[in-house]
Amino acid sequence: MIAVYIIIGIVVILLIIFIATYNSLVRSRNQVKNAWAQIDVQLKRRYDLIPNLVETVRGYMKHERETMEAVTKARTLAQQVASAGAGERAKAEGELSAALTRLLAVAERYPDLKANQNFLALQEELTSTENKISFSRQFYNDSVLKYNNQTQMFPSNIIASMTGFKPGEFFEVTVAEEREAPKVSFS
Repeated sequence: MIAVYIIIGIVVILLIIFIATYNSLVRSRNQVKNAWAQIDVQLKRRYDLIPNLVETVRGYMKHERETMEAVTKARTLAQQVASAGAGERAKAEGELSAALTRLLAVAERYPDLKANQNFLALQEELTSTENKISFSRQFYNDSVLKYNNQTQMFPSNIIASMTGFKPGEFFEVTVAEEREAPKVSFS
């Protein structure tokens, strides 16, 4: 009779461990989804700011059409891959960031534009949004790291593989221009 109670006790303990581990995996997976949604919020804000910035700049830089077209094209591409995975999305967002950097660098050559209040306000909003995107990406990658650790470390990896949990994908820089330090010129 004692052996039956011991077996039942062991089964109950194993069941509690299974449930706790499974719930922890679900919590981590949901944190990753939430972190990805926060990136989406900031990217949407960026997409909304870009047309206003381009229109403000367009009036001053009539012969810089190529730069503005690159920004518009990169924005469109980034919006088109909105439902793609982190890798493809990171590549498109990297291209958009590079195009925006080129646009702002070109804008530096126009003193009237640099003094325009609309441009300054949009530039400040865009800079703030870029910072928020960076923080959101960092939070997302931290969440993916925690989740991946849970899905790959013993004993939770056993439960993760039994219940279909797959590793998350990090948001990584894929555009070489983003890895380089920006060039600052005061001339």
